[in-house]
Amino acid sequence: MTEVRPGEERDLVALTAIYNHYVTTSHVTFDDVPFSVDERRVWFSHYARAGPHRLLVAEENGEILGYATSSPFRPKPGYRTSVETTVYVAADAGGRGVGNALYTSLFAELAEENLHRAYAGLAVPNQPSRALHVRLGFTPIGVFREVGTKFGRYVDVEWFERPL
Repeated sequence: MTEVRPGEERDLVALTAIYNHYVTTSHVTFDDVPFSVDERRVWFSHYARAGPHRLLVAEENGEILGYATSSPFRPKPGYRTSVETTVYVAADAGGRGVGNALYTSLFAELAEENLHRAYAGLAVPNQPSRALHVRLGFTPIGVFREVGTKFGRYVDVEWFERPL
């Protein structure tokens, strides 16, 4: 049975490995150099504070299968009721409902906060992630054309929003 819980420092090695898989094999993140665990510790530290920013992990039989986060959408105070969300699933855990479990738990937690909207940007094409976001109530709102590069080519990012 998959358990979804808050991320802990002991998860950092697995979380780094999951993310680095996408850094080295996919256009879904515009990072192009894998991170060390120490480098990811800075990212992880942002989720130690109180507030609407979460890091949840999916764990099954002691193995981390993925994670979901909510982060500030933009740094200016007027954006404080909006968050950007993301979900990453281990390469061998796709199609098992891990992303669905993570996002369902994340949105249940965010419902307790003073938030209005969640936004997600998906480097396209990425049909599995697109289907997940639409299934969980996100609506496509536009595409930033050729906004980033990865592996020597330009990549579009499709943006989605969801009421909270």
